[in-house]
Amino acid sequence: MALHLLKLCVGADSIEDLRDWVAHRSLIAIAAGLEPHSVHTTRMVPKRLEELLDGGSLYWVIKGQVQARQKLLDIRTFTDEAGITRCDLVLGPEVIETALQPRRPFQGWRYLPADDAPRDLTALGEGVADMPADLKKELMQLGLL
Repeated sequence: MALHLLKLCVGADSIEDLRDWVAHRSLIAIAAGLEPHSVHTTRMVPKRLEELLDGGSLYWVIKGQVQARQKLLDIRTFTDEAGITRCDLVLGPEVIETALQPRRPFQGWRYLPADDAPRDLTALGEGVADMPADLKKELMQLGLL
């Protein structure tokens, strides 16, 4: 069973902000002749690489709610110019909207077991992903989504 990562999406106020950032990074990669994926660098290196790369995703917390995910394609460790070990989370180009799931602030990333991960909005029914954000949030708070 896949294991996921959970991370705060610092600087993004909405899924649209995240999508804009991912699209910008994808265009830069394409212009350089690379694959259109984005890379997120983090200081701590996950120890459970095999589980994460077996279908795992990086779930993004935006404004106190898990709201989206990106597929984890690779995890690459490296040592920066200061001699500190870091890792690049190589992410798929698609930002997949998920059901909202409240989360308190935390630093770094956390493992997220597949059983605890929110469902993709596309799995909740046709047209749900196209609803206005405030309507989706209200329906989820009422337990209707």
